[in-house]
Amino acid sequence: MPAFQLNSVPLLSRSVIDRAEHIRGDAQALKEGWAEAKLLRVNRRGQVRFDEGALVLEAAVEFSAEPSPAAVFLGVEEGVHLWAVRDPELEGALTDLRALAGGAVDDRTAGLLSTAIALLNWHDKAGFHGADGAVTTSAKAGWSRITESGYEEFPRIDPAVICLIHDGGERVLLARQSSWPKSLFSLLAGFVEAGESLERCVEREMREEVGLDVREISYLGSQPWPFPRSLMLGFAAVADPAQPLTFTDGEIAEAEWFTRAQVREALAVGDWSNRDGGSRLLLPGSISIARTIIESWAAID
Repeated sequence: MPAFQLNSVPLLSRSVIDRAEHIRGDAQALKEGWAEAKLLRVNRRGQVRFDEGALVLEAAVEFSAEPSPAAVFLGVEEGVHLWAVRDPELEGALTDLRALAGGAVDDRTAGLLSTAIALLNWHDKAGFHGADGAVTTSAKAGWSRITESGYEEFPRIDPAVICLIHDGGERVLLARQSSWPKSLFSLLAGFVEAGESLERCVEREMREEVGLDVREISYLGSQPWPFPRSLMLGFAAVADPAQPLTFTDGEIAEAEWFTRAQVREALAVGDWSNRDGGSRLLLPGSISIARTIIESWAAID
């Protein structure tokens, strides 16, 4: 089989916003930029406002006269500072990042939302320092939190592997979690444990979830996954279809080997949003790196 690589960059990895990390600690630059800055409001469910298909950003000065400790700095676009803030009372035409999966999401929107949601989710849970329980406050424009005594913490990212298992030929293993409807299938994934390499995590997770021993593990690419604040690391691996499948941890309800032709047909049908079409196999939408990996494997001649 030809070398297996991603044929496109995963959607949430295409951010085009300049993060401008050099000014996060520059209070004067942030204050000056706030006068013309734009602010993205995000509610507790990760929903934001859209108007005629475009992400709504409002004047930051309408929220506060100066940079607010509640806001997080996302970066700079054409000289304009971009910020985000949690707004539980947000109203209007709301949608979230998952709901955008079935449509065309531009790189700017994907980058802004994935960064804003991940940062705000972290702040929601990081009000106290992990070492001594001391209260922390936002610092560096929302890119760290610090205690009164000077202990500093940075945004937590949870690494997780996601792996396409194939037989080295024309078949791929896809699985369905217990909580998913009957026709929804995807790749196998799991979080990296302490003291574990990515490759060993792939081996362990695949064995735990479906009982397969995988080999020829290869790295494909990565994607931020702000639900709540993960980083998905994509892999491919080979397994023997003759090896029995076992579901020992209760997470996977079923798994099945599908042919490349079946996968191509499922990709043509659409994604998980097309649940009324009666298809036996529905695959994840464009927001997930799983879709990119599956599409890349399916495209091999």
